[in-house]
Amino acid sequence: MPTTPEIAALRDRILAGDLRALARAATAVENQSPSGRALLSSLFPQTGRALIIGITGPPGAGKSTLVDQMVAHFRTAGKSVGVIAVDPSSPFTRGAILGDRIRMHRHHADPAVFIRSMASRGKLGGLARGTLEMALLLDAAGRDYVIVETVGVGQDEVEIARLADVTVVVLVPGMGDDVQAIKAGIMEIADIFTINKADLPGAERLEQDIRAMQSVANDAGSPTAAPIRRIISTDGTGIADLIEVIHSVHNTRPAQTRSAPTWSLRLTEWLRDELLASLPSDAISQHAARVAAKIEDPYTALAALTSLAKNSHGH
Repeated sequence: MPTTPEIAALRDRILAGDLRALARAATAVENQSPSGRALLSSLFPQTGRALIIGITGPPGAGKSTLVDQMVAHFRTAGKSVGVIAVDPSSPFTRGAILGDRIRMHRHHADPAVFIRSMASRGKLGGLARGTLEMALLLDAAGRDYVIVETVGVGQDEVEIARLADVTVVVLVPGMGDDVQAIKAGIMEIADIFTINKADLPGAERLEQDIRAMQSVANDAGSPTAAPIRRIISTDGTGIADLIEVIHSVHNTRPAQTRSAPTWSLRLTEWLRDELLASLPSDAISQHAARVAAKIEDPYTALAALTSLAKNSHGH
């Protein structure tokens, strides 16, 4: 994609650490605008250096408070951080409700912390459209860590595993049968299980439940079984240990899974999503209806959709 002088100037400002330029770019990226795409194209050679950490789990698990504590820990170590907080959408404006940003207000004036709330806008999977692009932008802008907090919707919240280098599933005591209810989704994507509010009754039972499910999966005693850590995010208890485990999980993986193949999988998903998004919004459903009515066969429908995708990209 060609780089215009305006895009080149914005890119240079971002690489120089200009927060206003980064905020402007984040808006363009979230809006899926042509300028946002051109900017990411220009910045793409600078990506691939940040550690992307996914924080997911059911509502009320304390994900935002955990992220706040992690940011404080990274800043104490002198590291820069980008936070992408995927919030539920407002039913009126379709924008983010911004609850996560409010809970992280103590980092607002820190230039080494960039927090962006993104509205889910009804998208399933716990992320918002454009989350990967936002992560790439913050990565290119030189952030050492990019933390992505999902919206917290339950068992379908699995897209984070395709985006993050390390995925942390946050659970709390007292969930009981809820753990069984969500195991078909987010329980399977955890690189690390974190039991928050570990001072509450039931923490020991919750850990036993997690280990029991790992045992059913025949990996409870395996070196690859997701480690379990207890924390109290409100006062920071266990945060340093959790971050150490995050680094350990990432660093002990074979080097090849931490580089090219990981990026290949991540970008394959992105390219597929972008290809689907390039089609007219009702095209797939219209052709599906035609196939269901036996007006056309599936292969004719697929060929028509492929042609539409090619034409939308000007090929």
